[in-house]
Amino acid sequence: MVNPRIIAKIESEEPTLRLAVLIDADNAQASVIDGLLKEVASFGEATVKRIYGDFTSPASSQWKKVLNQYAIKPVQQFAYTTGKNATDSTLIIDAMDLLYTRRFDGFCLVSSDSDFTGLALRIREEGLTIVGFGEQKTPDAFRNACHKFIFTEYLRPTVQAPEVSPSLIVPAKQKIDVIQSQSQSSETKQPENKQSFAKKFPREFIVEALENSYDHTGWAHLGTFGSYLLKLQPDFDSRLYGFKKLSDLVKTRTDVFQTTERTIPGTDTKVLYIKVR
Repeated sequence: MVNPRIIAKIESEEPTLRLAVLIDADNAQASVIDGLLKEVASFGEATVKRIYGDFTSPASSQWKKVLNQYAIKPVQQFAYTTGKNATDSTLIIDAMDLLYTRRFDGFCLVSSDSDFTGLALRIREEGLTIVGFGEQKTPDAFRNACHKFIFTEYLRPTVQAPEVSPSLIVPAKQKIDVIQSQSQSSETKQPENKQSFAKKFPREFIVEALENSYDHTGWAHLGTFGSYLLKLQPDFDSRLYGFKKLSDLVKTRTDVFQTTERTIPGTDTKVLYIKVR
């Protein structure tokens, strides 16, 4: 079952989780740390931030520059022998120690290594939220062991646009036309430096998930729909298809969805319901 507080995050409700963030320095890049911690903050508070690796190794030099800046506690682990990864064992032991303190609502595991699949499953068995972060190469076993899995390629800094010569400035009317054109083709819209990360909109999967989320009225609450998507595919993320939030995706893709808003009885709050067009 997907933790309801993960579903709350889908529509940017206030974060509530107390999280332990554990980073495998051997299988994560320092360039993603800023975006990664911002993503963690959207789920809750990172009360523990630890990174594991051999920081005497040249391969970990990139991490040394950011540890103090982001208040991440390094856990030094020398390699016992060539070809064996002692870092994984240390991280897993620490994770279990933290788990048994009962002070946390969830864990964020940052690695592309399938060796952490068993740890993720064990944390889930305790009823805690598990959020995974890793590259696209991360094996399905680890992705699916998490309640939510986020690709770190998306978290890398964007390339700053070059300065534009005044002679090349586009008139306002043309800008509007361009924006409208881009909106119509939002399925393929991606940041320039993330073209290789673009994914084709999974229409068949989306429609099937939505049809299985309907209530007795033939409509699906957006939160119920989002919950079902994550149960089927923990690495589903509307940002992969050019939309910041799931609600933006369903409102924009009018070729797939019909939407309506309902007022919660006794309040002025409106909630979004959707169905297949």
